[in-house]
Amino acid sequence: MARKADYGNESITMLKGADRVRKRPQVIFGSDDLEGCIHSFFEILSNSVDEAREGHGKQIIITRFKDGSLQVEDFGRGIPLDYNPKEQRFNWELVYCELYAGGKYENGSQGDYEFSLGLNGLGACATQYSSEFFNVTVFRDKTKYQISFIKGEPVGELIKEPYRFKRTGTIQHWKPDPEVFTDTVIPYERIRDIVKKQSVVNGGIEFILKDDVLGTEESFLCPEGILGYCRDVSEMKNFTEPYSFSGEGRGRDAENRPVYNVKGEVAFCFNNDVNELMYFHNSSYLEYGGSPDKAVKSAFVSEIDKQIKARDKYKANESKIKFEDIQDSLILVTSTFSTITSYENQTKKAINNKFIQDFMTDLIKQKLEVWFIENKQAGDKVVDQILINKRSRENAEKARVSIKKQLTAKVDINNRIKKFVDCRSKDVNIRELYIVEGDSALGSVKLGRDAEFQGIMPVRGKILNCLKADYSTIFKSEIITDLIKVLGCGVEITNKHTKDMSAFNLDQLRWNKIVICTDADVDGFQIRTLILAMIYRLCPTLISEGFVYIAESPLFEITYRKKGRNQEEQTFFAFNEKEKVEIMSKFEENANVTIQRSKGLGENEPEMMWQTTMNPKTRRLIKVCPEDAKKTAEIFEMLLGDNLAGRKQHIEQDGHLYLDMLDVG
Repeated sequence: MARKADYGNESITMLKGADRVRKRPQVIFGSDDLEGCIHSFFEILSNSVDEAREGHGKQIIITRFKDGSLQVEDFGRGIPLDYNPKEQRFNWELVYCELYAGGKYENGSQGDYEFSLGLNGLGACATQYSSEFFNVTVFRDKTKYQISFIKGEPVGELIKEPYRFKRTGTIQHWKPDPEVFTDTVIPYERIRDIVKKQSVVNGGIEFILKDDVLGTEESFLCPEGILGYCRDVSEMKNFTEPYSFSGEGRGRDAENRPVYNVKGEVAFCFNNDVNELMYFHNSSYLEYGGSPDKAVKSAFVSEIDKQIKARDKYKANESKIKFEDIQDSLILVTSTFSTITSYENQTKKAINNKFIQDFMTDLIKQKLEVWFIENKQAGDKVVDQILINKRSRENAEKARVSIKKQLTAKVDINNRIKKFVDCRSKDVNIRELYIVEGDSALGSVKLGRDAEFQGIMPVRGKILNCLKADYSTIFKSEIITDLIKVLGCGVEITNKHTKDMSAFNLDQLRWNKIVICTDADVDGFQIRTLILAMIYRLCPTLISEGFVYIAESPLFEITYRKKGRNQEEQTFFAFNEKEKVEIMSKFEENANVTIQRSKGLGENEPEMMWQTTMNPKTRRLIKVCPEDAKKTAEIFEMLLGDNLAGRKQHIEQDGHLYLDMLDVG
């Protein structure tokens, strides 16, 4: 084995040039996967947005080409690329080949941008470094400038030629490098989402999105900005009109920190069909919120709590509202701008400026108070709805705790389930639970089983249709709650107000097989379907993981006797008409044959139950394996749900296939 080199002075190395990004893209872009690639696109788009928002150009064109390359074209002043006597270097070197070089370090004082997305002089350079190629064309000072790069290195010199037209602006065309990012194919919908959000928060700027792959072109223009977005999202189903307000302030995050300017705008409305919260800062979408999110939550809870108290709407000893009660009915967008911004990192998904949080909290409180005064009737509706949300949440939480205790309770001597018959073995790998139809079946199955590993749970009558009933009704059913207790694994629930109710834990399942065993008649098939529907809605994992089975019971008992002195008697069981014909064809012509249709599980002899239904060597089990969960859901909905038209059509088309089930013999 080769000896490792000593850790000495020469062990310390430094990344230089393009390698600073190409070998560590996650430092700048947050990751080296698709998300990082998307962020590199946003860095270039941000520069064009900053120009347009400062009043230089009102249109930005974004193009996705078939080779995976991207282009952003704006009509701003054009990025300066020529020689910079102050830095004694060309500006194209500073912008595209130097990290921490840019024109946005003096924002709000003597700089070229009052507010900007770009802060650190990283985006353009880092994106250029991480590209297969990066081509820049600039129009300014009646000159057309061009410079090109390949894998972070310039190709040739800056090309300058006279340009007699008035247009100014910048065109940047590049292709993300698969040597840098693990995925460079940005889906159209992701680009579209970014562009749409930018049109919302930059009202009046038109964004044109062209896609050579799909052959499409879309225009995004939102003249009303975030107020118009609230109006569009609410789809006119809101119970308050969209409302917006704005304000400006000046402050600092701490005594030893510089003073900076802030301006903020908020648009909101209340709606019971949809809810959405969106935060932007310097037009960057804050996926994780930060300061604006904290301000919104604090201000809305404080002011609406005050309004509820002023109306004397709280019941005696009732707890205070929470923001989730408000959020259930709220559509809100905030847009803030500041000359100094403290992003959590370069990806700009959250900010943590203390002054921005304090400023926005005070602004929202003041404006909300005015809104409630000026909109008395709408304000009353808001207060009433939020209290409804609150009390629904609290009731759901109480139900969740109650049901969780109820469903996770262990089945023992002190908590015995009616009629449940356990088996002796505690080895979950061999234990089988037979869910049978009624007390009569319980008797024959109990006598016919192997008590070592087979337990029995009788279902008394037809259980609730769990596809139609709500959770509160379902869990009032003793049959269902008893069965869940016997299973031992709890339930899976994804309902909006009961999302935390789930106590499901597959490791707590007490059985290796769950066998549904019902009569081979119409009533038996219906009970079987209802049990399957219950498991499908409450514990679907049991089906997907292959724990649920259906026991086939024979449809015919065929007794064969030879004629003569020594009448030899044999019994055969046929599970369908085809098997009956096959068995009958084997008998001699002079045989005495008796065919008896199944009398139901309760009337079967224990020996017959063991041989046909419970003996692992001779029984027939159908494993419930929904290869297509959607199809399974559709079938259940058609048979048991509200799809009356579908059920009627099914009966008309396929009903004749089941007519033999109506023949009671």
